[in-house]
Amino acid sequence: MNNLYALISVLIVSLISVIFAVPLLIKKKVSSKTLLFLLSISVGVLLTTVFVNLLPEVFEHDYSLRIPLYILLGFLVMFILEKFVHWHHSKKCAEGDCGHGHAYNLAPVNLIGDGVHNLMDGLVIAGAYAVNVTVGIAATISIVFHEIPQEIADFGVLLYSGFSKKKALIFNFLSASAAILGTVIGIILIGRLEGFSHFIIPFAAGNFLYIAASNLLPQLHRHCKIKDTLLHLLAILIGIAIIMFVTVLGPGHVHV
Repeated sequence: MNNLYALISVLIVSLISVIFAVPLLIKKKVSSKTLLFLLSISVGVLLTTVFVNLLPEVFEHDYSLRIPLYILLGFLVMFILEKFVHWHHSKKCAEGDCGHGHAYNLAPVNLIGDGVHNLMDGLVIAGAYAVNVTVGIAATISIVFHEIPQEIADFGVLLYSGFSKKKALIFNFLSASAAILGTVIGIILIGRLEGFSHFIIPFAAGNFLYIAASNLLPQLHRHCKIKDTLLHLLAILIGIAIIMFVTVLGPGHVHV
């Protein structure tokens, strides 16, 4: 049954790429305040999932030197993946290929990088549901919230690269669908490799920590007005509240 929940969850995550690209189909820009509010919620969701759901689950069953190494590996894999995408983009810019005519340079790299990221998200969903439904739901919500601004940005990159809106939508969805493949692979590995779920949960914690600390928080620090700061703090608290609600009231919930 948990495998079914995992597949349903990853389908929802994959559809995010289509649903939240609609504003860009209707108009060319999404409000920066809207994106920053979503980013702030994502910070709260990701960090709360790590500290309330993932790490307690890991430490409850086992603690050895492998655990922090798996967390560090998850952090470093995201760092390397992001470095690869940025390096390729900056390389093309250095070659004078930063204009709208580089659709066949920047776009494929963006799609591949996002596809690998989505594949890992699928593995995380499979591993989270292998623990229990509550951890699975929390992980899915975390992925959804950080995917929304990411998929909007990716769609914008494809449009900027010269793709038509229809073509950008199709390719963005195909890239997002890598998460489905990741979940299927995860389900198979969990069934065949006894220690896989013990690896993927701390690995996911490292992933989520990197996304929150390296991708999202620096974006919020660029907007330092008191009004912006209070709005971001409110959104972070909303993100925390969402995961706490799921954790306390979800199946197999814990008491606080």
